[in-house]
Amino acid sequence: MKISARNQLKGRIVEITKGATTAHVRIDIGGAIVTSSITNAAVDDLKLAVGKEAYAVVKASDVMIAID
Repeated sequence: MKISARNQLKGRIVEITKGATTAHVRIDIGGAIVTSSITNAAVDDLKLAVGKEAYAVVKASDVMIAID
């Protein structure tokens, strides 16, 4: 599969926490943890599991910076 998003971060799933409808999937990207919120159905469809390799794909139109 090819995808247009250029920010593809390969890592290993370290935690999956399912809620009522949404799951939080944590991926270790070389020591940094990226967390994604996806549906429970997506977790099941992709057969995601702790220890499995996956990509965090970031597609954003804006990155904002803020300070106090």
